[in-house]
Amino acid sequence: MDIKLHYTESGSGFPLILLHGNSESGEVFVHQMEYFAKQYRVIAVDTRGHGKSPRGIAPFTIRQFADDLNGFMNEMKIDRAHILGFSDGGNIGLIFAMKYPEKVSKLIVSGANLDTSGIKLIYQSVIDLGYKFATLMAKRSENAKKNSELLSLMVNDPNIKVEELKQIKAATLVMAGTKDMVKEEHTKLIKNTIPNASLVIIEGTHFIPVKKHHVFNEEVNEFLNKA
Repeated sequence: MDIKLHYTESGSGFPLILLHGNSESGEVFVHQMEYFAKQYRVIAVDTRGHGKSPRGIAPFTIRQFADDLNGFMNEMKIDRAHILGFSDGGNIGLIFAMKYPEKVSKLIVSGANLDTSGIKLIYQSVIDLGYKFATLMAKRSENAKKNSELLSLMVNDPNIKVEELKQIKAATLVMAGTKDMVKEEHTKLIKNTIPNASLVIIEGTHFIPVKKHHVFNEEVNEFLNKA
């Protein structure tokens, strides 16, 4: 791997790796770190080019981020872990679980999507416009260039084919908010296609890990403690 990913760690026990969303960092999981550290070795990773992790020279794609996670686990000598991903982190989790099934004990994804068709039009339209403008300005501004790369993840990625989800071997919890930016039928499609998946819809927006963390954490904890 061309970079070292920044991470924060708390607790001990079986590893639980947390993957944040677009333009965020591991700091978004402050409520999960505190809650799950009582039982697990909780590790919140900053994705390539996010938070305190360097951009590096490798491609800036969800699939690259999944490969980065594999490299990170190898460096940390973690053979197997629970993976919890929010938003783009959920997309990373889906691809990681497909590509490296032996490394995933249980998978939790919240607000994940397979492609842009899964995002409600009111949100995707704004993302598309922002991406076009940032790309247009990228040659004039470093900030615009960075924004263009970040928004490209929500325009060109993750492009997961529905049938690919059948490769996921781990027990999976698919989560979303009742007012999520991801269409409910799309969330249900993900759940219904993964062989061993369950679904939890929580009253709230896309940001249930933050805004409804008490309920979110309880649902995740119940799933992780199931035999």
